[in-house]
Amino acid sequence: MKYFYVFAVGLVFSFLGSIPPGTMNLCVLQLGLERKTKIALRFSLAVAIIEYPYAWIGVEFEHWITAFPNITNNFQLITAAVMLVLGVLTVWTSNAPVQAIEKFNESGFRRGLILSILNPMAIPFWIGVTAYLKAQGWLAFPSKLYLHAYVLGTAFGVMLLLILFTYLANRFAGYVKNNKMVKLVPGITLLLLGAYALLKYLLE
Repeated sequence: MKYFYVFAVGLVFSFLGSIPPGTMNLCVLQLGLERKTKIALRFSLAVAIIEYPYAWIGVEFEHWITAFPNITNNFQLITAAVMLVLGVLTVWTSNAPVQAIEKFNESGFRRGLILSILNPMAIPFWIGVTAYLKAQGWLAFPSKLYLHAYVLGTAFGVMLLLILFTYLANRFAGYVKNNKMVKLVPGITLLLLGAYALLKYLLE
């Protein structure tokens, strides 16, 4: 039962933490709007696979990583760059996809793996969340099994959220099927978020 508790804590906070607009859920939203459900599901699985080691790193190296603020600052810069590049590609390919990019977009699992690896913001997120939960006395890891139950929960949480986004977007796809402006929304949002993250990094 205690293992299930730490699993559930990881799942709930991962699910809630993945709701704000970000690279992964916007990509899945776009795939859902394009009715590419199978590609979106493979994408979600890949994201969950990468979430596991990133969450583990965040938990395992919590004290070490927070001792070096330059590391977390660079996460912000990497995320800004990934969002800007992905935003440009999303807007560009929505009008005139080239063969190489189109092939990459059609490979949901490969796309999910690459974008997740290049988007390590899960690490500082789980550092902060885990530190908070420990401070409140809601979480403890008396053994490695507890830690891995928690990390497994984080992977399931993000996957469930992305699957939910996929089916919600798919449900409304019929209303936006021929609307080019709506298809541009995920790409434009990524550009705005990337620009905001870059500006925030430069002003710090």
